[in-house]
Amino acid sequence: MSENMIVVVGATGKTGRRVSARLRLLGERVRPVSRSSAIRFDWADPDGWDAVLTGATAAYVVAPPAPGPMGKFVERAQALGLRRLVLLSARAADAWEDSAFGQEVQDAERVVRQSSLDWTIVRPSNFAQNFDEDVFAEPLLGGELALPAGDEVLEPFIDIEDVAAVVAEVLTKPGHEGQTYELTGPRCLTFAEATALIAAASDRPIAYRQVAPEQYADMLVDGGLSREVAEYVSGMFVLLGEHEIGRQTTDDVRRVLGRKPAPFEDYVVRTAAAGKWHA
Repeated sequence: MSENMIVVVGATGKTGRRVSARLRLLGERVRPVSRSSAIRFDWADPDGWDAVLTGATAAYVVAPPAPGPMGKFVERAQALGLRRLVLLSARAADAWEDSAFGQEVQDAERVVRQSSLDWTIVRPSNFAQNFDEDVFAEPLLGGELALPAGDEVLEPFIDIEDVAAVVAEVLTKPGHEGQTYELTGPRCLTFAEATALIAAASDRPIAYRQVAPEQYADMLVDGGLSREVAEYVSGMFVLLGEHEIGRQTTDDVRRVLGRKPAPFEDYVVRTAAAGKWHA
């Protein structure tokens, strides 16, 4: 068993639970924390952070959902002897201008870069798993995915298993200090093309329909989200359409892991075989 103690913040989330499992397979000691864990972590409760960080040598952190908390977290981490930190940010985070989403990840990145920690920043594209574990899953089960994304919005979807593998690698191996890795899948797809692949593999009639950003926000509100969150999510699609971010792939997965990232089709086949898109 390793002498390290690696804190995984958000250990019940999409990336956190996968990173935790991979670290354990590597023989690392893992301290999984979340709002529901035995050692509780909440960005809104800094009084609980010492229990999370005491005795830890490294941490994996997803950028918090608002500017500000990351600075206090890094300050406590440094004071308590943490040496290594891997931050999950977002693809091309510095290109998101003054959007709310951009402010969140840019603030977290700035704090981490200015710290005395051995840091690595991981910036993935949209996860393939958003189609079965997140906001796209229910519409696909209903037979239609409607988004404010036309043919101008391309995305090199990345399998979250590749993201977790990269995070585990950089947490446990030297040579990644001070690096920022932009992680993408091997090719770019439109959301309509992604939906068509899911429909084919699951043998179900699933349609894709482009809607206006305002209409999509209304749909999310009808589905139970607050207006603020709905407009936040809808606005991300507007940003994707205005930038070249999704029209480029990178070689960073291969740089870290020594292999190419998995194609979107591999994720689709695996997920369809598991019956995830059948009601």
